[in-house]
Amino acid sequence: MVQGITDSAAVPRGMLIADAWAQLGDAVAPLSNPSGRPLARTVKLILDPLVLRPTLNPRFAGGVIGVEHVDELRRTVLAAGPALAATAAWFQLVKRARRRAGVTEGHPQDLYFQRCFELAHTHGDPRDLPGAAGVAAETVADVHAERGEVTVDRLRRFVTDPVRAIELAGLLRVAWEDRSHEQREQGAGPGLTEFLDGCATRPDERLWQSLADNGIGTAAAADLDRPGVARDFGLTERDRPAPPALGDRASKRQLPRPFDRSIMERLFAAFTAVFQRESMADIPSLVVGEIHRSAAAWQLASEAGRVTMVLGREASTGLDGTGLDSGAALPSSDANARLLRRWQRESYVHRVLRLPDPQAPGIPEDLREEVRTVRRAYLRRLWARLHGRELRGEATAASGVWDLLDGVLRSVVMDQRDRLRRSLERHGNRA
Repeated sequence: MVQGITDSAAVPRGMLIADAWAQLGDAVAPLSNPSGRPLARTVKLILDPLVLRPTLNPRFAGGVIGVEHVDELRRTVLAAGPALAATAAWFQLVKRARRRAGVTEGHPQDLYFQRCFELAHTHGDPRDLPGAAGVAAETVADVHAERGEVTVDRLRRFVTDPVRAIELAGLLRVAWEDRSHEQREQGAGPGLTEFLDGCATRPDERLWQSLADNGIGTAAAADLDRPGVARDFGLTERDRPAPPALGDRASKRQLPRPFDRSIMERLFAAFTAVFQRESMADIPSLVVGEIHRSAAAWQLASEAGRVTMVLGREASTGLDGTGLDSGAALPSSDANARLLRRWQRESYVHRVLRLPDPQAPGIPEDLREEVRTVRRAYLRRLWARLHGRELRGEATAASGVWDLLDGVLRSVVMDQRDRLRRSLERHGNRA
């Protein structure tokens, strides 16, 4: 346990990672900064996507870690110590191979960190491998041969090829024409509240499976085609969901609402995160799969994902300004109560909602609106995480549902809190 913070409800994530990293010693020095902490790129390219995997382990996401998960995160980093030490050794060897090859383009950490982690898992420590220098040279040559085949470029070329674009547009039209009209409208659904009452402490695997087997998520998606429903959930700007375009460009800073994204934008959002290399290989399958996914219930392919969206819809009831009122409705489930408590104890939320002057310096109006309608941001992020899991082939089990539901709110809260702090600091105030 990190010294001096054992009594806190949560531990700053960066402090916890730095504490565990320091115990790995000089073996990871090539991946560390002068103060002995992991480099920003080490966290971004290795620790987060390949060791901690916060998308798969929402309890490791966000700027703070619940005290109940501190030891687990620490053990996870320490358990990866041998692989990280081997990664550092491979990085040193690959950099020498790069210099010998006269390569100067690109940042070595961006280009080689993840490949060195792969080499560590494939070959172990290079000092124990005869011919390791040759492997490093081949790696440098391979990386720079691939530079002309960047995955997003391949995706763009695939969806914009004139002949192929006609075929894909036909697939998209047929997929939306074949959307099921047999979905029945449904409210909370049998078993949803019961599952939400126990998912944080005693997740019921059989009940979870029953919800999926009975198509509860698919049934509840019928509501999304009613005017304004999907828009009120923050999933689209339109009155009703409509077929997406194929698209020809995408920007991470200007992504539309989930249901309004083109096929290009949906896959681009995933490619800008760290993907398993094999998941990036088959662009045609990814594009065709995304076309069919866009026409499915909740625009998700798996029933487990659809059920999770319905659970998130129910658990997030009251996550807005009214959730702070003393006269607000009673929580509908244990999960709903837990999310409301997390939201209600955020002091920045009270600050933003209670300030009477909409022009108060340091509080952007769009942030005010996000706080007032946080449920929309919550459901958007939940959809994005489920969509990413599907693209990576990661299943959602009963035991992981609460960590996911809670982690999404934690992530939204951290983003909003950071935005407020930055805005206030620019105006000379403090959050």
